[in-house]
Amino acid sequence: MARRTARAWVFAGPAAALLTAFFAYPLVASLYQSFTTQADGVTSWVGLAQYRRLAGDPAFLRSLTNTALVLAVQVPVMTGLALALAFLLNQSWLRFRGTWRAVYFLPAVTTLVAYAVVFQVLLKTDGGLANQALGALGLHPVDWLNDPVWARVALIASITWRWTGYNSVILLAGLQAISREQYEAAAVDGAGAVRTHLSVVLPQLRPVLLFCVITSTIGTLQLFDENYTLTRGGPADATLTPVLYLYKVGFQQSDFGYAAAIAWVVVALTGLISLAQFRLFGRGRS
Repeated sequence: MARRTARAWVFAGPAAALLTAFFAYPLVASLYQSFTTQADGVTSWVGLAQYRRLAGDPAFLRSLTNTALVLAVQVPVMTGLALALAFLLNQSWLRFRGTWRAVYFLPAVTTLVAYAVVFQVLLKTDGGLANQALGALGLHPVDWLNDPVWARVALIASITWRWTGYNSVILLAGLQAISREQYEAAAVDGAGAVRTHLSVVLPQLRPVLLFCVITSTIGTLQLFDENYTLTRGGPADATLTPVLYLYKVGFQQSDFGYAAAIAWVVVALTGLISLAQFRLFGRGRS
C-alpha cells in the first residue's frame, strides 16, 4: 500500500505542487492582504478596516450599481435570445444547420480584446458604422461611448453579441438530449406546440438553463475586458465595475490591501448570488 501511495504521489505531486504554488498560496495570501495596509514599505494589520472603507466608498458602490444594472438587463435578454436561437437551430427543416451553429458560436472564440476593439470602431461617434446606419435612416448620431446611458447600452450589446451564440449551443445540446418519445407522448395527450414546450421542453431544460444563467452571472460580476477596452469605466464611472475598480486601485494606485478586499467582496457576492439562483431556480419537480 505504501508503494502504491508513493507511486501515486509521483504522478500527483507535480500537479499538487503547482496547484499549491499558483492557486492555494495566492488565495490565502490575498485574503491575509485584505486585512493589512502598507505605508512606506511597512505592512500593518488593520483588521476589517479595508472592508469598512469599502462600505463608504462611493466609487465601489457605484461599480456595484452598474454591475447590478448590467446583470438585470443583459443576462435575461441574452438567455432569452439564446433559447430562441437554440429552438431555431434545432428545427429539422433548417438547412445548413451545422454551418449556422458554427457561425453563431464564432463570437465566443474571438479574443475579448479583439471584439471589444471592433465594437469600439463600430460605435465611434464620427464615422462609426452604427451612426452611419442611423444617418441612412434619417436619425441623429448617438454618442455611444461618451454618454453614460448609451455607454451602458453599448456595453450590454457587446456582451450579448459575444455570449448569445455560446449559450445557444449549450441549450441546443440540452434540447437534443430530450428523447423523441416525450414529444410523441405529449402529442398523444393532445398537447399543442406551445403546451409541449411549456410542459415538456422547458422543465427538461431547467438544469441547462440554470447552468447558463449562473455562468453568465459569474461572467458579469467579473466584467473587465469589455468595459476597460471600450470606455475605461467611463464616462463618469457609468461602466465602472468592481473588477475594473480593483485593477485601478491595485495597479494604478498600488493599494494592494484595499484591492484584495475588493476581490474578496466580489468572490462573496458571486457565491451568494449563484447560491440564491441555484436555490430559486434549481428545484426540480419531484
